[in-house]
Amino acid sequence: MMRFPVDRPIHIVMIGCGGTGGHIAPHLYRLLHALFRPSKVILCDGDIVEKKNLVRQNFIASDLGKNKAEVLATRYSGAFGMENCFSDRFAESEQQLKSLLEPDQKNSLVILIGAVDNNRSRQLCNSVFCQARDLIYIDSGNGLANGQVVCGVRKGGRTAQKPVARFYPDILDPTDKFPSELSCAEASVSAPQAITANIMAATLVLCMLYNILATGELITRMTTFSSQTVNVRPLLSKRRAA
Repeated sequence: MMRFPVDRPIHIVMIGCGGTGGHIAPHLYRLLHALFRPSKVILCDGDIVEKKNLVRQNFIASDLGKNKAEVLATRYSGAFGMENCFSDRFAESEQQLKSLLEPDQKNSLVILIGAVDNNRSRQLCNSVFCQARDLIYIDSGNGLANGQVVCGVRKGGRTAQKPVARFYPDILDPTDKFPSELSCAEASVSAPQAITANIMAATLVLCMLYNILATGELITRMTTFSSQTVNVRPLLSKRRAA
């Protein structure tokens, strides 16, 4: 079981504001609002809202043509009286991501949420995670109906809980590209996903966040899920599982 302080400021960076990130956002701001702790959320995505996104992503017609991170951050920071912070660029360098993760307040609990749809961005998150002294990295990934959510933890310069790339080493395949490197033809082709899988992934991310931030305890290292069979299978920490 991993334990976390429940009295420190919170600094959260979410990379990806599309299928899963868009559904994480409203509940993330609501959770932080309810905790009554100094909190800051930075949403990061270089993409704009397109008509095709209205099918399963958390956007409406009036959002068309606007930056996804800006739309979500503005909408939900305003709704819950929090600071409006976002980056309208894709995070594609270690320096850029490290800068986003640098908290304003000392002793903050720093959390990176990966809600991306490409392994090149996961490679970046994994690299920054492995260099961090203290960092919680929750990664979400899914296909049409199946997916996983993995929570990696760095404490005192060591990996206390393995990140997603340790469970799925194919993530480190160097052939993948950043979103900005894709051609128009490549960008128009993506793996099919169901809105139910995105919402299920978002819910599991929020469950992990709630346990970390509200209860200060996390007994689950990762979960796999299927929205088709309505099934969630957790992998518990070794001590708890024993």
